[in-house]
Amino acid sequence: MGKYSIVVPFHNEEENVTALYARLKQVMEHVGDPFELVFVDDGSNDRTYKLLEEIAAVDSRVLVVKLRRNFGQTSALAAGFDHASGEFILAMDGDSQHDPADIPNFLEKLEEGYDVVSGWRKERIDNFFLRRVPSRCANWLMARLSGVDIHDFGTTFKAYRREVIQNIPLYGEMHRFIPALASWYGASICEIPIKNTNRERGKSHYGVGRTFGVFFDLLTIRFLLRYMSSPLHFFGGFGALGILSGSAISTYLLALKVLHPHRSLMDQHGPMFVIGAVLIVAGIQMLAIGLLGELQVRHYHTIHSRAPYTVDRLVRLASPEEQNMLSEGREGF
Repeated sequence: MGKYSIVVPFHNEEENVTALYARLKQVMEHVGDPFELVFVDDGSNDRTYKLLEEIAAVDSRVLVVKLRRNFGQTSALAAGFDHASGEFILAMDGDSQHDPADIPNFLEKLEEGYDVVSGWRKERIDNFFLRRVPSRCANWLMARLSGVDIHDFGTTFKAYRREVIQNIPLYGEMHRFIPALASWYGASICEIPIKNTNRERGKSHYGVGRTFGVFFDLLTIRFLLRYMSSPLHFFGGFGALGILSGSAISTYLLALKVLHPHRSLMDQHGPMFVIGAVLIVAGIQMLAIGLLGELQVRHYHTIHSRAPYTVDRLVRLASPEEQNMLSEGREGF
């Protein structure tokens, strides 16, 4: 097992594959410790996979994970993490906007003992109104809701200890919130500035529409961090409140009927009667949802979750040691 694994997801990045590989190889060879490059092809329909396959054919330190279709960035990262074998795992984008020259800074912080090292695009060069302002607002909210005091949750450029990242389930768009999820497990987190460069080749896959989904992701992550292990505490509170309120209204109406048996409750208090009934039914439903959530938590902790991706094939050149072992085995046979 190598010391470092660099995980890079690619989707239609044929113009960046070769250049990024060359830069990563140069930086990691300068670091000097054993490493591997885990390149994930996330259902590209251009020459991305072909180029990755050619790289893997000449470098045994490169593992190519080809997914059957485009599952999205979070699932592609999950596939890379699952197949990485390094003690420390670093993730970055495949569009060449992350500078491999920053990698030694991440590794230095990991060596100091931090569990998660997050990149901070301190000097951003994106469009001010379409990217920087929404991103700044989302990062501020995320820091307040999660209690993790970092400036940039959105960048993929992060480094992790193996035992930390493998305990975090990834699905949907959760890759943005790995530091927040890691903090729930007690991980130590720090942040370092990184370079933010313009995309030199290829077309960006990020659009304004992705910004609107961040709000719902924030609600999800807040709920997960606070009620991940006890969803009944959330739903049960609302359920109990609904049942008590509905029961109080029903008791009041019942008392009126007993004291004034000849009055028509539906004529005088029809809306209140309906509200009481709805509150009781809604409260029971909320309690049921909470109990189902508790069952899901128990299910999650008793068996492994299903991977959010499907691998088509793995491509890796046998190392010189493995080739020697195969040759000796044939000779012995």
